[in-house]
Amino acid sequence: MASRLELHEELCTLLGSRYAYFQPPANVRMNYPAFRYRLSDIDKLSANNKAYRLVNCYEVTYIDKNPDSDMPKKILEHFPMCKFDRWYAADDLNHWVFIIYY
Repeated sequence: MASRLELHEELCTLLGSRYAYFQPPANVRMNYPAFRYRLSDIDKLSANNKAYRLVNCYEVTYIDKNPDSDMPKKILEHFPMCKFDRWYAADDLNHWVFIIYY
């Protein structure tokens, strides 16, 4: 199982900045474009009544003012165990939500 910090570094590299936030509290002022992410599940594969593989599942939200950003496609291309979940707009920002197994 890869570490959350490794995922954080990959997100920062993909973005080209340090604006990746893990479970940011409400009082943190985020800079955009940015990633906000959280652990949402741990996928367990079992055989013979034993867990033989655990994979962290993260909900990763890319947030940008630009509705035509090419970052969502870059995310899907970069992470092989990734799927697009939904898009929404809030506070004049565009949010693309992905599920990434890492």
